[in-house]
Amino acid sequence: MASRETPLHGTHDDLGAKFTDFGGWQMPVEFDSIRVEHAAVREEAGIFDVSHMGQIEVSGPDATTLMQRLTTNDVTALDPGESQYSAITRADGVIIDDTIVYRYPDGEAAGAADDETSFLFIPNAGHDEQMYDRWVDYRDDEALDATVENTTESWGMVAVQGPDAPRLVADAVTELEESAPASSVSEFSRNEAGFGTIAGARCFIAKTGYTGEPGFEVMCPTDAAVDVWGAFDCQPCGLGARDTLRIEKGFLLSGEDFHPEDEPHTPYEAGIGFAVKLDTEFIGRDALEAQKEEGIEERFTGVKLLDRGVPRGGYELRADGEPVGHLTSGTMSPTLSEPIALGYLSTDCEEGDQISVVVRGDEKRAKVVTPPFV
Repeated sequence: MASRETPLHGTHDDLGAKFTDFGGWQMPVEFDSIRVEHAAVREEAGIFDVSHMGQIEVSGPDATTLMQRLTTNDVTALDPGESQYSAITRADGVIIDDTIVYRYPDGEAAGAADDETSFLFIPNAGHDEQMYDRWVDYRDDEALDATVENTTESWGMVAVQGPDAPRLVADAVTELEESAPASSVSEFSRNEAGFGTIAGARCFIAKTGYTGEPGFEVMCPTDAAVDVWGAFDCQPCGLGARDTLRIEKGFLLSGEDFHPEDEPHTPYEAGIGFAVKLDTEFIGRDALEAQKEEGIEERFTGVKLLDRGVPRGGYELRADGEPVGHLTSGTMSPTLSEPIALGYLSTDCEEGDQISVVVRGDEKRAKVVTPPFV
């Protein structure tokens, strides 16, 4: 199957980007270099094409019930213009995907009536069709009255991230709609979002991101994506810098730090128990309640290599020569110039403990570090 292309593919090609397949999409890995792009986001600002992320819109009389049953957080806590991080789990509590759920202003979702409750949720790259099917199947099985639309192909999406990002976005917004949570995007709190105009296009502007820096993610119609991208004068960034930035902050990557078959973990094991609300009824709730009572045997955490080398996903972790876990992500930190990694470690190991990482058969000294690293 041919890879999908974002509406910004030609723009990236003109800028000399190097591409790779990611989640079934042709995506830029880097424009200048990962180190340059990483530093721009930590020190000033960078812009990412994140149009490969899915967009699923849900509305109707039973939209809240449908979202509540299929995500682990409590969507009833959301007012219009607010969002929350959540997990999507199987009946056994294992994470299928993680997501951001937005409560749209009423009537905003595709196919919604003017006064109908509306949500948008963002599956990870390549998961939009799977999640659409999951929502539709559950809706139909439970005879719920809700409209579900996969609008991934209708939207372009960019992320402007870094200390200068709030100013850049505020300067680019020429009009903010009354339904927005504040009169200016500069006044948005984290996880707030609203509709406004950028480069002549009506955009959904959210104070969210995946870098650990201040910033916004902007959704726009696909035919406006090139103009919206061009509205921001900052460093273009690819997936390479996006990965090193998120590793430094200890953020999970779907398919790498968890996967329902290859790397099965629950939210408690993956360190996102804060996104689980056991007083709601969702698929996987009973299994997670039992695990919370019994406790976990391994947890997602950080490791810093003390010897020379670069830690990578799949490397074994040992303590006193015995296996105690494994890595799922690793890199040479551009900010620290030190090798860092994320993975799953026995709960018997604590912050600061010295362990070892098995690199090509050799044990390299390392220590346990609770993320973020920077």
